[in-house]
Amino acid sequence: MPTLVRPMLATSGALPGGPGWGYEFKWDGVRAIGYVADGVRLLSRNDRDVTPAYPELGELARLLSGRRAVLDGEIVALDGKGRPSFAALQRRMHVRAPSAALVGGTPVRMYLFDLLHLDGRDLTSLPYTERRAALQELDLSGQSVDTPPYWTGDAGRDLATAAADLGLEGVVAKQLDSPYQPGRRSPAWVKVPLNDTVEVIVGGYQPGAGRRAGTVGSLLLGMYDQDDKLTFIGHVGTGFTQAALRDLQQRLDPLRRPDPPFDSPVPREHARHAVWVDPVLVGDVTFRSWTPDNRLRHPSWKGLRSDREPTEVRLHR
Repeated sequence: MPTLVRPMLATSGALPGGPGWGYEFKWDGVRAIGYVADGVRLLSRNDRDVTPAYPELGELARLLSGRRAVLDGEIVALDGKGRPSFAALQRRMHVRAPSAALVGGTPVRMYLFDLLHLDGRDLTSLPYTERRAALQELDLSGQSVDTPPYWTGDAGRDLATAAADLGLEGVVAKQLDSPYQPGRRSPAWVKVPLNDTVEVIVGGYQPGAGRRAGTVGSLLLGMYDQDDKLTFIGHVGTGFTQAALRDLQQRLDPLRRPDPPFDSPVPREHARHAVWVDPVLVGDVTFRSWTPDNRLRHPSWKGLRSDREPTEVRLHR
């Protein structure tokens, strides 16, 4: 069994239609590859071992009953209505060794959607439909693990409507005859989010005032352009919980630096009282649109992502 299979990545685009596509819900969580042999090992998209962070996912080994497998899926935490919540997952994804109280209070589930290796056999060259059939035959469903279905035919638009009604993140369309392409961002998979979400790099912050005194008022954000220059793309001051603000402040304090990390100018109104930090923290924001000068319009903070590296965050317009 391989020790490392990097996840296949989807491109962003409009919802494709036709008989050659399958459709799945897009889950708002953390991507992980699970390696199951004598036990369970979980690697994030950037190859970090996150196994200790999610002890309940050891259930995978029991469900496989001695079989060896490499599986692709998404780790999610559910809100009170049973919907994946990235905000809830924030309470777990940055804790290396969670307490029993944290695991019990914020449990996670792993939604499986691909089977890459099984009992020594490499399945990545098989079509999506065959890999999916092999995955469903394993019947991996338990307290912390599930295998959601997928749909074909004309189901794409109906699934997107259902995702909106259920408050889910969107839909992923996959070509039915496509192999699994490890580590590649492929047009054979198309992600169609209902809201625009983008990964950003934190390059500084403005201190808060009033009720936010002593914490973050807004974060100053950037992305790397095609010349590997860190470009300022705006600031975000909404979407934070009090717990998120406290956590951010603790993470930002050790990263302070005297000069801005951005290679492009930061407007004076944002730079005047800014506290600059090393550009190592990656987060998600939702936003309405881009401005002509590459600024995010109406962004809202979702949370930090420990499964992303700053060098992956690119400005593609």
